[in-house]
Amino acid sequence: MRPRPAPGPKEPRSAKPGLHPRNRHAGGYAFPGLIAASPELGPFLRRAPHGGSTIDFADPAAVKALNRALLAEAYGIRGWDLPPGYLCPPIPGRADYLHHLADLLAEDGPIPRGPAVRVLDIGTGASAIYPLLGHREYGWSFVGTDIDGAALASAARTLAANPGLEAAVALRKQADPKAILAGVVGPGETFDLTLCNPPFHGSLREAREGTQRKWRNLGRGQGATPVLNFGGQGAELWCEGGEAGFARRLIEESARMPGQVLWFTTLISSSRNLPALQRALRQAGAVEVHTVPMAQGQKQSRFLAWTFLDAAAREAWRKRRSGL
Repeated sequence: MRPRPAPGPKEPRSAKPGLHPRNRHAGGYAFPGLIAASPELGPFLRRAPHGGSTIDFADPAAVKALNRALLAEAYGIRGWDLPPGYLCPPIPGRADYLHHLADLLAEDGPIPRGPAVRVLDIGTGASAIYPLLGHREYGWSFVGTDIDGAALASAARTLAANPGLEAAVALRKQADPKAILAGVVGPGETFDLTLCNPPFHGSLREAREGTQRKWRNLGRGQGATPVLNFGGQGAELWCEGGEAGFARRLIEESARMPGQVLWFTTLISSSRNLPALQRALRQAGAVEVHTVPMAQGQKQSRFLAWTFLDAAAREAWRKRRSGL
């Protein structure tokens, strides 16, 4: 990782309440340092209503420039880019998921670090954001899967541009768009974690309506043409049954390989989906289920985590990982 640039002049930071204490972005964005790390962010800065600087979060180019600067300044990632129209993930929230997952793995002990911790990122996307952040923060090794070959090619370019990442992150194409774990997890292969940000919408129409709502919330008038400020291809935004349908399929597939993963997890955006998914987990035979809340300002989210291993089996897993 390259050394961070010397800090520039300070300006007010807009804190992001609710983020995990280890999240590097909990104090908001320090734009002088970000611009020093990635000067192309500079032209997108504008005066914030309450002082300091911000960007237009309705502008996809500005959002991508901010992400590139955050990855360069905070994580030493160079050469990160996305093909036009692909999902540009908000980094503070993605980092939060990983920090809470680290706490889950710790289970009242030290956080396990290093490449012996193996993580399966379902739908890694063109950004490969979870492997990038997870390896930089904790040294974990990742397998990222996706049904989109162009997304995987984009992710591979970022890995190739950063020494050490190609050895830490493997990419696998899911050949069956209706499968999640089957076909990408080998027989007997084990992972400490799975993580996933499932498509939220159940149809293209729902996705478009969601874009229009976000556009209005960002203060755009009726006459403006809605665009996805964070981008997104079809499979990134919607699937049959939406978020709940995807999570149910993941639960069903997880029950077919109960001993191969320590903790299965997935983000759940809508709390309305939780009761049915928790019932599905009980029916699938999950031994332990957690719903872990997360927040970023006014935005509330959570992830579901489940395991088919009892406490003794989990302890034995941790000892094997540690070589004890």
